[in-house]
Amino acid sequence: MSGLALLGVTAALLTGCSAQDSVCGGGEYPVLSVGGTGSACVSDGEQPPKGYVRYPKGKVPREVGDKWDTYWGTHTIDEKGAVVEVPAGG
Repeated sequence: MSGLALLGVTAALLTGCSAQDSVCGGGEYPVLSVGGTGSACVSDGEQPPKGYVRYPKGKVPREVGDKWDTYWGTHTIDEKGAVVEVPAGG
């Protein structure tokens, strides 16, 4: 490995960079579709669009494939705001 490449890897490790992809880009937060498992990203400071809600505090997916990203693949929030399991195939 060249010295420059090694330096880049070391810098990534020291700055906490992750090999995983973020759910949303910088300046955005994820929202969940009501009654479904779809999601979207909304600009910070903006409200979720109609039909979407913020994830419950402490249950927000941050990286693709993380604990909460996986969880919300089988759960959703219904029209009353309750967290419910999505029916198989749903």
